Amino acid sequence: MAEARLILEPEVQEIFKLIDDGKNFLLSGGAGSGKTYSLVQCIRQVLIENLNCTIACMTFTNAAVAEIRSRITDQRLHVGTIHEFLWDLIRPYRSELMDVLIQSLESEDPDSIINPDDDFDPSALKGKEVKYKEYTLVREGIISHDELLIIAHEMFRSHPKLCDIAKDRYKFIFIDEYQDTSASVIEIFLEHFQQGVKRNIVGFFGDAMQSIYDDGVGNLDKYIEKKIVYEVKKEQNRRNPRLVFELANRLRTDNLRQVASLDANAPNMLDGVIIEGEIKFIYTEGPNDQLQQVKDSLGWDFSQSKENKELNLTHNLIAPKAGFPELMLIYDGDKVLEFRDRIKKFIKVRKAPTDFSNFTFEQVIQNLTDTFPADKANLSPTPGMQQFIDLHRDLYERALAEPYEVFRRIYLSKDALVDDKKDDPNGSSKAGSKRDALIRHLFKIQHMVNLYESKKYNEFLKRSEFKIRSIDDKRRLKDLIDELKEMSNSTIGTVIDRADELGICRKDDKLSVFIARNCYVYDRVREVRFAEFKKLYQYLEGYTPFSTQHKIKGAEFDNVLVVLDNGRWSKYNFNYLFEEAGNPSVLERTKKLFYVCSTRSKKSLVVYYRNPSEKALATAIRWFGVAAVSSMD
Repeated sequence: MAEARLILEPEVQEIFKLIDDGKNFLLSGGAGSGKTYSLVQCIRQVLIENLNCTIACMTFTNAAVAEIRSRITDQRLHVGTIHEFLWDLIRPYRSELMDVLIQSLESEDPDSIINPDDDFDPSALKGKEVKYKEYTLVREGIISHDELLIIAHEMFRSHPKLCDIAKDRYKFIFIDEYQDTSASVIEIFLEHFQQGVKRNIVGFFGDAMQSIYDDGVGNLDKYIEKKIVYEVKKEQNRRNPRLVFELANRLRTDNLRQVASLDANAPNMLDGVIIEGEIKFIYTEGPNDQLQQVKDSLGWDFSQSKENKELNLTHNLIAPKAGFPELMLIYDGDKVLEFRDRIKKFIKVRKAPTDFSNFTFEQVIQNLTDTFPADKANLSPTPGMQQFIDLHRDLYERALAEPYEVFRRIYLSKDALVDDKKDDPNGSSKAGSKRDALIRHLFKIQHMVNLYESKKYNEFLKRSEFKIRSIDDKRRLKDLIDELKEMSNSTIGTVIDRADELGICRKDDKLSVFIARNCYVYDRVREVRFAEFKKLYQYLEGYTPFSTQHKIKGAEFDNVLVVLDNGRWSKYNFNYLFEEAGNPSVLERTKKLFYVCSTRSKKSLVVYYRNPSEKALATAIRWFGVAAVSSMD
């Protein structure tokens, strides 16, 4: 056995020393270090050394699941998403599951499952079975991804025996991309699993520097300090040329520094020597955006989206080019809602004494105008708002007639439309996504069509209520899918209704609640052609030459152009990054995002920055080198 371990890479040998001591471990590796390769080596060796054990390997997307399964075929290895793993463990305990669901529905804790229907008594579910599906219908005991995490966390917290059963079943549990795992899932494995008498090994693989999602745990520092987990660092780089990973090293906020791979056959090696690669920092001065001139100067064919990628932080820059401008205008350009926010702020600041609960929006404006006649200017739309209102009189009239109690609660942001979290064309919707229920529902419809077209019939049937019992059923299903495919020019509302009628994608609780609370928004979206949503789908699933900087984590391209433009997103600030000052949390978040972007490149990395300050330019020269920094002017 000792001889067998000698062929393992050094980091995996270190992991097995920890396994021998019965310790949980973390493999930390920078971008392009080959963490998946290490994971596969680790699994194979565990299977060799433990003939009677079963391993669970968890990751986020079905694409990652498929990749691991393609490398290892062994019935003792159970590979799946975290949600599938948790559901498989808790599903046998029907009465306990239902008790936890009912408790959650009755809870006033904002992090618990919110009951969508005030008239519904959760105790009516007693004796029924909890079911886990792609949609949520709590009246029928049906939960989806978000609810599953809440219920699983409580099940393992309150039932130590369940923890022992899980540990007895899986002697080894490996979690890929741990930094994106929710803190509640980490608590299950590193806190709740401490209960009971059984022991197992939990191993984590990932990179804290690539934790760019708000709801991920980010790092395991507190567990490392408590010696619940022991860290092994993987410092080699197998993807990026030397200039790129040396730039990345300057960005890291921890003490992990990457070096050239020891493997002469690594992708970034040529004849045993590390490829130098190319990095450039191009900037412009003045009011004009010269992005197109920059792209032209590079000579890359951006239509080859698998080789050349343009990365933007803001979707607003991409929407017109990618074909979904109307949806973006609804979610990120509604000046009527901005005017409503102006009124809300006025009420709060001036402490308006009136109870507006039974007023329309128009009546609220009139009441405030009568009550505060000297403040008429502050109760009127700004010039920009007025211009929008003049162009959309019907929309404004609709808003004026809305009950204020409903209208004031509408929350709309572009995140709800275009959140990128862990998108995967072969995967399901991801828990934690900021997309609203309407957009998630539309994704389900298009995903169902894609599953059928890609001949993934078992997965299609699992996610729908359609049953195939005969040849006629197969023919009918084909006809139904063909009908949906031909509805591109129909409105979104028509497609939603028809998909529900056909049993391809049911309207669920979350969609119904969204419509009830946001009918002003829904009525706008439902009139947009479904073809525009399909363009959004293709963009977010990576089928266009454009991408945001969030959605390319894990991907790699020959040539990468990073466009540094904050847009109106306050969570990130590239000025902070290059001036090395500003809000610490925004600065850290931006640095991690820039790190992820920079490390996608296998050959050339170009960064485009408009109007940098002298301090920002000095940072660019320090990071990129004076010869790599140039102006387009």
